Amino acid sequence: MRQAAIGDTVRVHYTGTLDDGTEFDSSAGRDPLEIQIGSKQIIPGLEDALVGMAEGEAKSVTLQPDDAYGPHDPQFIQVVARDRIPPEIDLQVGTLLQATDGGGNQMRVQVVEVNDSEVTLDANHPLAGKALTFALTLVGFVA
Repeated sequence: MRQAAIGDTVRVHYTGTLDDGTEFDSSAGRDPLEIQIGSKQIIPGLEDALVGMAEGEAKSVTLQPDDAYGPHDPQFIQVVARDRIPPEIDLQVGTLLQATDGGGNQMRVQVVEVNDSEVTLDANHPLAGKALTFALTLVGFVA
């Protein structure tokens, strides 16, 4: 039976959960995710977990932060003056914003604290620093 290897393109159904069982993503109700193993389209630990799987095989894998979205880095948290953000933006904890870094690159930041004078923004990926568990099913190979 054929086993997935680096360079293969496969279709995968998945469900991702946190340690407390909260589901953060799933392909349920959608087409399977199609990826080429080794192309770095997905997080490294998930790619590694697919290697060796056969068509129809299901398994569960738990990834530590280093194999997923990395550790939560306090250097990616920044406090800015409230007046630097347009007043029409309703700032609430959890609000996602687009920002531009010093090099002109677009990035997504999340509001983690807000008061009348300051806003604390976190540019870490929302899943950084978390262990992630994936239930995987290799649906098939793409020719």
